[in-house]
Amino acid sequence: MFTGIIEELGQIRRIALQGSSGQIAIRARKVLEGTQIGDSIAVNGICLTVVSLQADGFTADVMAETFRRSNLGQGRPGDRVNLERAMSAKGRFGGHLVSGHIDGTGNIRSCRKEENAVWVTVETEPEILRLIVKKGSIAIDGISLTVAAVGEEWFQVSIIPHTGEETTLLKKKPGDQVNLENDIIGKYVERLLGFSRAGQGTAWNREMIRKEGTDNKEEASERSEGRPMSAGRSKGCLTMEFLKEYGI
Repeated sequence: MFTGIIEELGQIRRIALQGSSGQIAIRARKVLEGTQIGDSIAVNGICLTVVSLQADGFTADVMAETFRRSNLGQGRPGDRVNLERAMSAKGRFGGHLVSGHIDGTGNIRSCRKEENAVWVTVETEPEILRLIVKKGSIAIDGISLTVAAVGEEWFQVSIIPHTGEETTLLKKKPGDQVNLENDIIGKYVERLLGFSRAGQGTAWNREMIRKEGTDNKEEASERSEGRPMSAGRSKGCLTMEFLKEYGI
């Protein structure tokens, strides 16, 4: 688990492919502190396992699925990458929950400066956009950012000078590809509610919510009279009884 607070800009030393998978070697310094073989380091938001350590870097295996789903395969020796070690239980939680499991990619549409900030617009697929909400969190190349606006085919973030200096994002240009990871909480909520990937209906409908939710007349009466609420309707509808009843 990561926080999306980038610790260091590393540099790709080499990418060695064997078929559709391979290894990547990264030149780094800070993220090597306390790191052992088997530890996880996020490279541009991708959780990779360290398989060997050098005095000035590390090497990690990369599976074919990672190359397919991310922009890692486009990397070239000398390219800068965002690096973050896995979150320590004793550390500060400065960003948001980032798993290091990329959901897909997007492309930079534009970068527009506004006083001390830069507005970055990213185009991406509906599958990713449907889980992005205004003022919610998104990880772009492993950077924890707050969503400022969402459109039908794009979303926007605003980058402060510190983030611009400490990460790769403002080194990108229109058309460049970036890794995207949706907020993991949103993904779990969607799964819990039973939404299909196509965004079609669910096992839940308005009648269920009316029956089990806070607009239920019986529950309203229980609340007003100070009586304990019936099983399955404690503060809304997400109880074990409710989930079992509707097969969730």
